[in-house]
Amino acid sequence: MKKLLSHQVVDYLERRGVRHVFGLCGHTVIAMLDAMKDSEKLQYISVRHEQIAAHAADGYARITRKAGVVLCHLGPGLANATTGVLNASMDSIPLVVIAGDVPSYYYGKHPHQEVNMHCDGSQYDIYKPFVKRAWRIDRPEMMAEILDKAFRLAESGRPGPVLISVPMDMFSREVDTLHFERTFRDSHETIRPALDPGTAEAIAKELVSAKQPVLHAGGGILLSGASDELARLAEFLDIPISRTLMGHGCVSDNHPLMLGQTGFWGFELTHKLTTGADVILALGTRLAEADSSSWYPGVTFSPETRFIQIDIDPTEIGRNYPVEIGAIADLKLALRQILAAAKALCPEGRKNPELRKKIADGKAAFKAENKAICDDGRFPMTPQRILRDVRALLPDDAIITTDVGWNKNGVAQQYDITIPGTIHHSSGLATMGFGSASLLGAKLAAPDKKVLTLIGDGGFGTNPSVMAAAVEYGINVIWIVMNNSAFGTIAGLEYANYKTKFGTVFTTPDGKSYTPDWAAIARGYGVRARTVTCADDFADALKEALEADCPFLLDVPMENIAVPTPGCWNINDIFTPGEFVENGKLVPDASGNYTRPDHLTSHKH
Repeated sequence: MKKLLSHQVVDYLERRGVRHVFGLCGHTVIAMLDAMKDSEKLQYISVRHEQIAAHAADGYARITRKAGVVLCHLGPGLANATTGVLNASMDSIPLVVIAGDVPSYYYGKHPHQEVNMHCDGSQYDIYKPFVKRAWRIDRPEMMAEILDKAFRLAESGRPGPVLISVPMDMFSREVDTLHFERTFRDSHETIRPALDPGTAEAIAKELVSAKQPVLHAGGGILLSGASDELARLAEFLDIPISRTLMGHGCVSDNHPLMLGQTGFWGFELTHKLTTGADVILALGTRLAEADSSSWYPGVTFSPETRFIQIDIDPTEIGRNYPVEIGAIADLKLALRQILAAAKALCPEGRKNPELRKKIADGKAAFKAENKAICDDGRFPMTPQRILRDVRALLPDDAIITTDVGWNKNGVAQQYDITIPGTIHHSSGLATMGFGSASLLGAKLAAPDKKVLTLIGDGGFGTNPSVMAAAVEYGINVIWIVMNNSAFGTIAGLEYANYKTKFGTVFTTPDGKSYTPDWAAIARGYGVRARTVTCADDFADALKEALEADCPFLLDVPMENIAVPTPGCWNINDIFTPGEFVENGKLVPDASGNYTRPDHLTSHKH
């Protein structure tokens, strides 16, 4: 029996368990839109910009742990989606991007919107640097096999996006259904590898014999659902846990062994233990620049520390620090094995009440130092006061997406997450507009949860049309616009190094501070909205938003206060290099010590 390829693709997506496709129309994909219109299992979410589609699919994938699906037009559509797809790639989020293309028989003739500069039929080359694989459909019979490959590749190993470029004539061709028979038999799961038993035992021995071990957790813990396993290993041997930005919430921030974040926006307490560690077990992390204080020795990590690294991606092993043991494994399986080996080696486990007290005292001291600014009633509000009120009112199981700036860096540092998988940051690419769009997908994936974003006015201004999709499809989310009339983080960085904020603050021609009336704009889209007028008004406004059964925006004027930065970031030293920094590296002083000079510690605020 023959059937249009577009209809067979929809059938496939339904059987795959896909419930939402995010996209924007164009003449190359209208055959797919026609095929989806009568589907009872598949909902098409139309947005006003393809970056929104990619971010929304990203948010959906983070909650479901299954590939989000994006449908976009050729040329400008594919190009507009680039930022969102690249963001997903750098954060290891699975996406399947299906992009329409020019008719296959018009390659190289410059048909409408064709991407063709150096070779014909090559629009999919745009994505090759950052997707796991890019396919072009040259025959309609190929589609079934490539769909299976695409979803399997996106979701297995280190997850990430893939692209299928489909000439529009392929969608409209009839194909024998026998070509899709293989997809009824192909499994949708790929078994992930565990550790070799000898390797698990060797890692356990290192942890048991270490005097000051640390478990350093990245986003891979959350991607593999290994939060419970990480906590059990830490508790059995009383080993402290440090985390990266992407590891936020991997174990409750209130756990007695959770130190908190490392790196530029980390904690002094965390760095004291990570720099003093003799063994660090790095779990699902790239040990990236911001989380590692630009790899300056002695700031976040010490040159004397022995590293063990476990990751699902072999290219990450030993990338930034030499490892004594490097292993490829699923972290959920690996941590179970290591705990079993540790119990065999040390049946009674380890108890370190002094360590737990040190961690508790350090956390309490930070909160005490921060209490005055958290309780401050000034207006515009302090970001700390905003977080205090959100934390007090938001259910623990609510889902938060952040954007770029204070709402990410400060939140990751100072907002306690107690349930794994309830906060989502744009880490690797740090993309403005991620927060306001990804929450659409998150809410669709978890309709029974409260879902909100903490986003700056600069980030929200990149794509305010996200509100249209929320209204059209009844996606009841909350945008909290932390409004400081600036690209605040960069304004602070520029002022610290050059004593100017040129190009980073929003003003009218006469120099007065400027911001759009976001609440009025939201109401124009059909979104309920309030502009907060004093610090004490915010909690009432948030209560109203949480109780409303509709999309809601809160415009919250905020003071531009810098996030405390006990770590280092090389960009500061590029602008104002100090005596002990050469070519991006911290060098020893005259005594051979890696001491942090004043210009490095001066980043604290």
